[in-house]
Amino acid sequence: MAVDPGTAQLMRDDLSALDGISEKKMFGGLGFMRGGHMLSGVMSTGALLYRVGKARQAQAQAMPGVGPMEHGSRTMGGFVTLTGEAMADDDQRATLLALALANAQDLPAKE
Repeated sequence: MAVDPGTAQLMRDDLSALDGISEKKMFGGLGFMRGGHMLSGVMSTGALLYRVGKARQAQAQAMPGVGPMEHGSRTMGGFVTLTGEAMADDDQRATLLALALANAQDLPAKE
């Protein structure tokens, strides 16, 4: 299944104010990277993906429409998905992106 172009553009628009963003095919979808660290993505299922880190995962999952990322039968710690009508909420996407940016800042620099 291919990534929905409209959903991919929604994520690109959310990231447009940030410098150093690159795109990479991953998880059967499209990942968005900054400084070599994954921030977010669009899954082939249509869900938005955010790498918020394990320390921020419970906070993110308390939001409507947010759940853990599941890859096959495995739950991926530190990653959450945003699905359904909640994807249309600009403030919610901005909050999840802020959590992902904070996580990326906590990670060691990549060369």
